[in-house]
Amino acid sequence: MRILFVHQNFPGQFKFLAPALAADPRNKVIALTMRQFQTPEWRGVKLFSYSATRGATKGVHPWVSDFETKTIRGEACFRAAQHLKAAGFTPDVIIAHPAWGESLFLKDLWPKTKLGIYCEFYYHKDGADVGFDPEFPPRDEGGNACRLRLRNLNYLVHFQIADAGLSPTEWQSSTFPEPFRSTITVAHDGIDTGVVAPDPSISVAVTDDVTLTKQDEVITFVNRNLEPYRGYHVFMRALPDMLRRRPRARVLIVGGDQVSYGAKPDGGRTWKEIFVEEVRPRISDSDWARVYFLGNIPYPRFIQLLQISTVHVYLTYPFVLSWSLLEAMSAGCAIVASDTKPLREAIQQNETGRLVNFFDGAGLVDEIRALLDDPVERARLGSNARAFAQGAYDLKSVCLPRQVEWVKSVVSDH
Repeated sequence: MRILFVHQNFPGQFKFLAPALAADPRNKVIALTMRQFQTPEWRGVKLFSYSATRGATKGVHPWVSDFETKTIRGEACFRAAQHLKAAGFTPDVIIAHPAWGESLFLKDLWPKTKLGIYCEFYYHKDGADVGFDPEFPPRDEGGNACRLRLRNLNYLVHFQIADAGLSPTEWQSSTFPEPFRSTITVAHDGIDTGVVAPDPSISVAVTDDVTLTKQDEVITFVNRNLEPYRGYHVFMRALPDMLRRRPRARVLIVGGDQVSYGAKPDGGRTWKEIFVEEVRPRISDSDWARVYFLGNIPYPRFIQLLQISTVHVYLTYPFVLSWSLLEAMSAGCAIVASDTKPLREAIQQNETGRLVNFFDGAGLVDEIRALLDDPVERARLGSNARAFAQGAYDLKSVCLPRQVEWVKSVVSDH
């Protein structure tokens, strides 16, 4: 097969699928991306970069600015694809993450080529992330439904040209409207459960003076970026009581200072700063010394933190499920998570973890304390979580075979 991957930050969600297809000598695999690589090939995938030649129009209506940006990126990708076609490349299938608009016009260039799109999330004015947290209402509540309808325009255009969809979870798939939802196959990107596994002997140097092991009481909290969408504010507000009640606990917080999903705070500040300033007056200096903000860390170190975790906390709005939650399960963590829709697919109450109301900071502390005091229960939940991750999300035995078969089906069945 001749396969073209399209992802603005390739490999992204295709980091396992693309090289697996490239490993088959019968396939020719190319990727178009805005990311600049140092080499022309990555794990058998030939790389071609493109960039936008203009920015969004100054003063354009705010409801349509999102689609204009996607159109600009779509044109940039289209122009790069023209060069591929001129060089003699015609793909049998295009596998694209359409969320940034890059694949909008590729079927106009190759009308007979099959197109499979990654269906990550479809926005709704209620019942999902928007309006979930009353503390952070939409800035234009009256016009928000109108804005969201136009934000979905990118996917609506893709529904007209795509032959099939791929979604990582059942809940994320369920956010998409019919009739396109019926074309979506659910197959997660996959967790390498052989790599992400428990290691009772692990030790991690958190600072020059502090090294932690499984014998220590360690609470872990991980976001890509520290922001309300992933419950950072709820966790921070629970921190003073948590530290008072657990005088031996060390709290490891992973995440950057930017915004991945929600709105940026006003005034050029970061969410991290805002909630540190809010809770710090209620935390003694000695307790605060047991809190470690680690920023964004390399993947191997992240796995080590999961391996020493005594209790892992994961909170999220009803939104895209983080890989980090499934990696924590694979590492055998005892997990306390928010009782929100994406979590119910992976965390069964008292079987693979504990669920608590997203907004219930006191309940969160109680669940963490209960598990910290019960090593037998922690071991049971962690073992169950790992078994579930291996059975449902293992990369090599479950997810990757499903994804490869999906690619083949897009070419042959549609």
